[in-house]
Amino acid sequence: MIKLIISDLDGTFLNSQSTFDEKLYQEVRQHMDQQNVVFAPCTGKQCERVEALFQNVGTKDLWILGDSATRIKHDGQYIYESLLPNKVGKEIIAKLQSIHDDMTIIACTQQAAIIHEDTSDQNERMVRGSYEVVEKTADYQSLTADFVKITVYDDKLRSYEVAPQLAEFEKQAYIVASEAAWIDITNFGVHKRHTVAQLQQILNITPEETMVFGDGHNDLELMQAGSFSFAMGNAFEPTKAAAKYICGSNDENGVLLTIKQLLPLQAKE
Repeated sequence: MIKLIISDLDGTFLNSQSTFDEKLYQEVRQHMDQQNVVFAPCTGKQCERVEALFQNVGTKDLWILGDSATRIKHDGQYIYESLLPNKVGKEIIAKLQSIHDDMTIIACTQQAAIIHEDTSDQNERMVRGSYEVVEKTADYQSLTADFVKITVYDDKLRSYEVAPQLAEFEKQAYIVASEAAWIDITNFGVHKRHTVAQLQQILNITPEETMVFGDGHNDLELMQAGSFSFAMGNAFEPTKAAAKYICGSNDENGVLLTIKQLLPLQAKE
């Protein structure tokens, strides 16, 4: 019996235009509500950005595992979060800047996603696609708050080369190159499977009652969080290998159509 559905957003629930079929979602959501199935986006996007994406279809009872699954937000309240210590975060930022000084570093605190004031307009637009509350700084080392996470956007696609150069921090932070342009850095041991487990505990739902969807390298742990694990048709090969099932691509409404197909079968049991 499926009681919890977890879906990544970019490359999974969202199509190539970073939108989703709102009419189909509302139809599928009715099936979920009728069977008391919880739906939770699990994403690198800022929680406030997720709320903006779902504003037309409603965010009531939506559980959001946002900011690279470092926080759980429900009905406007943060239920859980794990923060990267300020000292560690600033050491990682300094290391990143020493590797390449032209990468866009997004230092996320509890208040905002912070980028350097010299960030290009093009890269700032990219950042604002995932972050609703954005501020700027002249110097990351002046920041005093702990970090929700640190994300790197590299338009030169060097993330798979850069991430291994942060190995000295592997016992202090969780570091993953989700794709060639992106690196996510969170508190040690905090990844999607970890935070899904927190939500499962809150809701008293087991992995055997959980369905998950993902596409990226940062979804590998997510595939272990639910017995019903689906990789998208457009997913990276390691993610497909880690999943039990393959569904349609993000541009084929793979997540919603899979849920629409399976939940009625469950209702007949």
